[in-house]
Amino acid sequence: MSFSSSKVAPQAEIETQVDPESEGLQTETPWESPSEEESKAEPVEGPEPDSQEAPKSQPSLIDVRKPESEEIRASDEGLESDPSWSSGPRLEWLPPLRQESKPLFDCVRNKMWVAIFGVVSVAFAVVSGFGLMLYIGVPFVIIVANSPFLILGVGVDDMFIMISAWQKTSLRNSIEERMSNVYSKVAVSITITTVTNVLAFYTGIMSSFRSVQYFCIYTGTTLLFCYFYNITCFGAFMALDGKREILCLRWLKKPDQKYSSLKKACCLPFSSMPDEQGTDIHPMNLFFRDYFGPLLTRTMSKFFVVVVYILYITSSIYGCFQVQEGLDLRNLASDDSYITPYFNIEEDYFSDYGPRVMVIVTESINYWEEDVRKKLEKCMETFEENDFVDKNLTEFWLREYMKFMKSSGQEPNDKDTFMNGMSEFLGRFPVFTYDINTSSSNEITSSRGFIQTMGVSSSTNKKIMLLQLREIAEKCEVPLMVYNQAFIYFDQYAAIIENTVRNIMVASSAMFIVSLLLIPHPMCSLWVTFAIASVIVGVTGFMAFWNVNLDSISMINLVICIGFSFDFSAHISYAFVSSTKISVNQKSIEALYLLGYPVLQSAISTIIGVCVLATAKAYIFRTFFKIMFLVMVFGAAHGLIFIPVFLTFF
Repeated sequence: MSFSSSKVAPQAEIETQVDPESEGLQTETPWESPSEEESKAEPVEGPEPDSQEAPKSQPSLIDVRKPESEEIRASDEGLESDPSWSSGPRLEWLPPLRQESKPLFDCVRNKMWVAIFGVVSVAFAVVSGFGLMLYIGVPFVIIVANSPFLILGVGVDDMFIMISAWQKTSLRNSIEERMSNVYSKVAVSITITTVTNVLAFYTGIMSSFRSVQYFCIYTGTTLLFCYFYNITCFGAFMALDGKREILCLRWLKKPDQKYSSLKKACCLPFSSMPDEQGTDIHPMNLFFRDYFGPLLTRTMSKFFVVVVYILYITSSIYGCFQVQEGLDLRNLASDDSYITPYFNIEEDYFSDYGPRVMVIVTESINYWEEDVRKKLEKCMETFEENDFVDKNLTEFWLREYMKFMKSSGQEPNDKDTFMNGMSEFLGRFPVFTYDINTSSSNEITSSRGFIQTMGVSSSTNKKIMLLQLREIAEKCEVPLMVYNQAFIYFDQYAAIIENTVRNIMVASSAMFIVSLLLIPHPMCSLWVTFAIASVIVGVTGFMAFWNVNLDSISMINLVICIGFSFDFSAHISYAFVSSTKISVNQKSIEALYLLGYPVLQSAISTIIGVCVLATAKAYIFRTFFKIMFLVMVFGAAHGLIFIPVFLTFF
């Protein structure tokens, strides 16, 4: 059948002219019915170049809109040159109706401005959270300076998820419908992860380290502000950007000078017409659906993933037994500080001896009574018998005073003689002047002696020495206390494991309860808790391989680990149990298709956000980077590899 030789009936006259501005975002051409007068008009016959009889039927609408056969490949100019078309019904071809390849860069759906505002929204949250904490008087410690980098990672995580849901909506829908669709899909998930993150940080308030408490208070409060700004300000800006999409689409369809230069600038860089009939599917989403998901759900791939996980968990458990405890004093200062070479020289040449420990008599006792002196002397001898104490270097004023009184023929058991001879003794031995506190009523309120520790170069020996000396002081019949300025750091060795285990257990329990209440599927909650425990073990084990000690700084990051590992696993697990697919493999592929790319974006963006700390001159910031890097890598591996595979086994 050939159009050039056919007789066109007037009742088939079709008008296809569409005003893009008046029709809005409609994607189908409103084909109008011919008027009654036109249907009654006589047909106009064109010249017949051959003797073939004209077809009795008009080409179908599909044939006109999609000219695919060889017989109807005619250009607009060829049709107009045909007399049968010049005097008969007229068909105008519109560019939007032609089949074009999808542009590599979609300027309409591009979210450059939205992403910039997402980062600005996180900055607003940091200012609000820190401002509130400083206003109510919460101290700002140096560790809190790491918090903005963490907030940035959590904030952009929610931003990526919201943008991903927005990109899956259609341009044909109204802004209200698209926003409703976005919030119905991601609001619950974002709320769950925010609640669990905030709970994880607020459990850090139970720690006995003040720096950890302040860090958790600042970060937990700022995360709340970040959540509120994301669901309000960021959502509102995303709706405004939706209106920009409409204006940009209209300008691309019909460029007009009445559109201001600002509206044109919002459409930069200019591109070809986007596909407004369907949703925008990112190539990475297609990668997870068409390549990564099917590859991961193969039998051989599952076997390989299980083997890799066994190697991962085995090496992690081994590393947990190799991790060192405590914070080195050199790590509290900058690398170029004069403190660092001082401690290096002390460690190289004077590491045989530890700190001189004060043995303090905390209450007023009757030193002139022989029984009291014997009890006190017995306690001092017990200290000297300890393996970490050199008994030849003990200094105690009472021993020297007894020698002084006996050499001068004075009676030490008489109160007046004992107290009156004190001034003469201190005059001859001024080194003990500051070891005795005397009240205005001429009574000794407290006093102290010194013992010299040795063999405590390792953190383990420091912890053992501290615990043993405190135990001796507690068992003594005289009220005693042992103290040295370094004990504030040695206390970490004794308390760090207990605090870390307690915080992790409480935070993990809170994660499990929240996920059980908000995610209506017990199996999903169990897998989320499993992922949290697995990531924590992995991060703790690999800390030893990366020369990171278990101290108050790393303990903070382990609490962070709980929140991030929950985020990665909760999104994937929730998408898996919410899937309507039949087979478990299809459920896993759909979960990766929906949330694989946002999870990957969150991990990469967080690593980029903290990578600037890798070159810092302070140990605190480098440790933050190392642990955050491990958390992101292991968390993403669980969310994108291990959990999707393990969910298919049950």
